Amino acid sequence: MPGSNDHIDDNARRYGTQAISAAAERLRSGGLVAVPTETVYGLAADSTNASAIADIYRTKGRPDFNPLIVHVPSTEAAGELGLLNGLANKLAKDFWPGPLTLVVPKTPDCPVAPAVTAGLDTIALRCPAHPLMQKLLNISGLFLAAPSANKSGGISPTKPQHVEHSLGKAAPMILNGGPCESGIESTIVAIRGDDYQILRPGPVTSDQLQASTGKTAVNHQGEKIEAPGQLASHYAPNKSVRLDATQAGPDDYHIGFGDIAGDTNLSVNGDLAEAAANLFAALHVADASDRPLIAVAPVPSTGIGAAINDRLNRAAQKG
Repeated sequence: MPGSNDHIDDNARRYGTQAISAAAERLRSGGLVAVPTETVYGLAADSTNASAIADIYRTKGRPDFNPLIVHVPSTEAAGELGLLNGLANKLAKDFWPGPLTLVVPKTPDCPVAPAVTAGLDTIALRCPAHPLMQKLLNISGLFLAAPSANKSGGISPTKPQHVEHSLGKAAPMILNGGPCESGIESTIVAIRGDDYQILRPGPVTSDQLQASTGKTAVNHQGEKIEAPGQLASHYAPNKSVRLDATQAGPDDYHIGFGDIAGDTNLSVNGDLAEAAANLFAALHVADASDRPLIAVAPVPSTGIGAAINDRLNRAAQKG
């Protein structure tokens, strides 16, 4: 949890005022910083600095048609970058700060680098709840583009060690806030006039969105990638993943859930929020094990289970 003082190596910095000030200075000078949010660790850069944004894409090996989420300290700040209508403001009021990303039209004078939005006329905005990320936003005075701090397509990082392992020598300064609370990326909602579409399920569930807006999400079939997490193969370990596995084969590292024990268990009590928080950490452990395959027990698709299964289905598409 936030406040961990563990060092990973010389790249990792303790969560404190001195470390945050150093990170802010690094960001203002065009550098990258890995920083925790309540969802996963992000690879942050000044969203208005084209060179820094290019460094994000280069460090991650990320395709340039895949846009980035920009993190802002408040709804008022979001209005400097995107046009928030009544529906967007209602969702922001109910779920910000928190794990909800809104895709809205860019303002006419939106200052972010073109690569942030991948040439689209929309921008993905989030106001994070993690106190470290909030302090960094306020101290730096920047709007921070921050995709997950790992190689593109790989397992998302929920601990500082995951950032180090995935990025290796390319890992920048890491602000160490310990394990991420939610452990799964934000829900992404595209505002379609007076309607909304869920582009990526996440911690804010479809039922919560419906309760907030009084309407169900629309299903708009578009060909463009509008936000992160829409690629068919994503969040993937290096090993093949088999889903809905009630039993393990001899070559499987088995990730269990509920009564299916497995080699490790996402939640012995069948708690979906706990399972979401443990998902990527379990995949990292399975990927590092001495067994060549990964099997995952069935997880219900109710509530945040929809987001868990979205990530697992994309992870299983590898290869």
